[in-house]
Amino acid sequence: MAAPTNSNVSPTCFLYASLLLALCPFFTLKKIDAHLEGNLKNLHFHELKVSSFVPSTVCNRFSSKAARKGSSLEVVHRYGPCNGQEAIESPSEADIFLQDQQRVNFLHNQYSFSRRDHATFLDMKTKVPAKSGQTIGGADYIVTVGLGTPTKQYSLIFDTGSSIAWTQCEPCLGYCYPQQEPKLDPTKSTSYKNVTCSSPSCSLITESRTGERSCSSPTCLYRVRYGDQSFTVGFLATEKLTISSSDVIDNFVFGCGQNNRGLFRGFAGLLGLGPSKISFVGQTATKYKQLFSYCLPSSPSSTGFLNFGGQVSRTAKFTPLSALSQRYSLYFLDITGISVGGQLLPVDSSVYSNAKTVIDSGTVISRLPPSVYSKLSSAFQSLMTKYPKTSGVSLFDTCYDFTGYRSFYVPKISVFFKGGVEVNIPPTGVMIRRNEKTCLAFAANGDDTDISIFGNTQQQTLEVIHDVGNGRVGFAPGACP
Repeated sequence: MAAPTNSNVSPTCFLYASLLLALCPFFTLKKIDAHLEGNLKNLHFHELKVSSFVPSTVCNRFSSKAARKGSSLEVVHRYGPCNGQEAIESPSEADIFLQDQQRVNFLHNQYSFSRRDHATFLDMKTKVPAKSGQTIGGADYIVTVGLGTPTKQYSLIFDTGSSIAWTQCEPCLGYCYPQQEPKLDPTKSTSYKNVTCSSPSCSLITESRTGERSCSSPTCLYRVRYGDQSFTVGFLATEKLTISSSDVIDNFVFGCGQNNRGLFRGFAGLLGLGPSKISFVGQTATKYKQLFSYCLPSSPSSTGFLNFGGQVSRTAKFTPLSALSQRYSLYFLDITGISVGGQLLPVDSSVYSNAKTVIDSGTVISRLPPSVYSKLSSAFQSLMTKYPKTSGVSLFDTCYDFTGYRSFYVPKISVFFKGGVEVNIPPTGVMIRRNEKTCLAFAANGDDTDISIFGNTQQQTLEVIHDVGNGRVGFAPGACP
């Protein structure tokens, strides 16, 4: 047998290999198969250690060049060891996913109502140390900012699905839930001012589609509702907002909450990063160029970052924001496909385009059209036949029992966005551990026309860049642990 003309192997070596193959076909083919299997696993599978699903009690603080771009703060999980505040009891798994589904339902209704021009509500997100918390959605991320003169520190949820920032304020004319820091007292800040009803800022509440407004002459009042029926009502005001010693925003418009009820606990309020003029992004457009990015840690024992402004990552791949984003004050992207184990799911493009997709930091688990999810689950299961299946739990119906395993292989999953952008879902975003079961970390919507949601579990360890000024969202891998 002659050696191929494009081979770098000498004829002698090739002849020797051919004779060896003829004499020991079984042995050689077995080695070749093992080699190919190893390469395929490297290409299309993640190896996950069972121990990686067990949270550490030791804080693994993270620092990187990415986290120091522009104005940056640390992201910390609310219930992990990196949270410097007094520990707050974590909600049950059942409560987390019940709240997550409530948030999803509200996002669906927000979009549905807006299309019919009905009043809608929504709120949360920013650039500060993100500590994952519990409330709207069950796994939100918390940041710490300064408010007032003199400056005092407040832990606020940041949320890309919300616009109006607010914190609990004295004298709490209605109701204030318990929080760790003292509540903001307007009488003790020299930079606090109420917003009047005639102010353009007052009209921005309804223009952003995130809340309602009314007047208590001459003060502007706001009201915001959330997916779990939590709400905040209070005075619209301006205050000095401090991100860092070198990043101070004067006359920042926010809600001075006087009646705040629902599943809030521990933190002082919310800071919204939605695409509207009244959000943090809109109010700081000149300073930060409507550019922010974050990296959500994969574990409660790790930290991430939240940046405003700065330079865009050179490794990031960008997909355009949909025109729906400004209309509905949510970040809409266009999914064009999903692959499992290197194979594209057989889904017509119209299914993705009809559903629309929101990228959201406050939703825990990504939601897909049921026709897409069923194909995703089937493809995933076909590559996991060597592992024992078990019954589903909560939102999840594709679950496995890895008792006795030290590690296992799972097929890689990629989501494709408009512009040819492929986002490889990090290993921690493929499977999730619940009630001693390890499950595919995606869920189905009720209907193919419901909006899809790219949730925060699938965003973990990615640098997610919202370049709102240029109408695009980018993704860069491996930005934090």
